[in-house]
Amino acid sequence: MLLRDNVYNSLRSDILMCRFLPGDDMREQELAERYAVSRQPVREALLRLEREHLVTVQPRQGYRVNPISISDARDLLRFRYAVEPACVSEAIEHASDNILRGLDQYRSFDGSGEDFIDYNRAFHIALAQASGNRRMASAARDLIEQADRLVRISIANVKGRDHMQLVGEHVSLIDAMQRRDQRGAARIIKAHIEKTEKRVLPALARNAIIVEGRDL
Repeated sequence: MLLRDNVYNSLRSDILMCRFLPGDDMREQELAERYAVSRQPVREALLRLEREHLVTVQPRQGYRVNPISISDARDLLRFRYAVEPACVSEAIEHASDNILRGLDQYRSFDGSGEDFIDYNRAFHIALAQASGNRRMASAARDLIEQADRLVRISIANVKGRDHMQLVGEHVSLIDAMQRRDQRGAARIIKAHIEKTEKRVLPALARNAIIVEGRDL
């Protein structure tokens, strides 16, 4: 992989995993030292991340990790509401039995906190990849990875979060997909994303680093 891609992937991951929090300032020289590279690949990575609305260039001051607005978070989740059911539908129609059986690895979860975020992301990405549609899967994967930042910021504010309830929703979806039940699977994945919106948005609204307007 080219050096500039390594820097981009590392910096993007650090933002999405909230190692850099929304609102944090960043300097090219500091980032170059962090990733042990020259400033040029850092600058190129930051420009790519600006196009993804993850950072903002501040003239003569450097860069800032974009805050998360409630409206942008809502837009992202509703885009998932459009894309993920389409991926599930494509998987039911076109994926082999072996691919659908491969989802069985997500029927259980043993862990908490950060482990659950990793498990949840892997499950939703697996759904997207099962579609066999590379463009659709790529769009879904980007949305899922960006949604991780919302979850990481909100998770401390979500009271009584029941991971096993969410795993149960995953299991119901896997069952429907393996039965090739288009209607049932569509209902489950849509309800699952709707519940995510109802959990995450109020938690984000309580977080001090969230902004209300359309800043992104």
